[in-house]
Amino acid sequence: MENKETDAAESSSMIVQDMDQLQKIFNQFDANKDGKISITELGDVLQAMGTRYSQEELQRVMGDIDTDCDGFINLSEFAALCRSSFDDATATIELRDAFDLYDQDKNGLISSSELHLVLNRLGMKCSEEDCARMICSVDSDGDGNVNFEEFRKMMNANSGSAK
Repeated sequence: MENKETDAAESSSMIVQDMDQLQKIFNQFDANKDGKISITELGDVLQAMGTRYSQEELQRVMGDIDTDCDGFINLSEFAALCRSSFDDATATIELRDAFDLYDQDKNGLISSSELHLVLNRLGMKCSEEDCARMICSVDSDGDGNVNFEEFRKMMNANSGSAK
């Protein structure tokens, strides 16, 4: 029982630390300290980070983030943006790990022979010719292999969430 209480305390402590960190980052964007980020403040921060957006692009970014449509980004909208960025990064890491499983020689490409080897190890019996056909179906650059971007497109298409 003590371990569960300790784990819960540590978990809530981490959430509080994350929220404190998030608040500090939010405050850096919120130049006039009014508790919300305006399109001008968003543009200023992005420019300071070395990226320039046109007014139209800023409007589009603001529209994506400003879910309550009040013209500003509040802390909860900012937190949701940060969570979705984290989720995307996690998904990319997991996808890279899956790609690396197939890329046996670690050359950044999955060949039909590597695909054949791994699928057979996983108990999926198929011929090397079948594997070559699978590769061909996603090989957009025609090199006879699947690179990470081709793998990503294939996985996103299969999950129904192409980006």
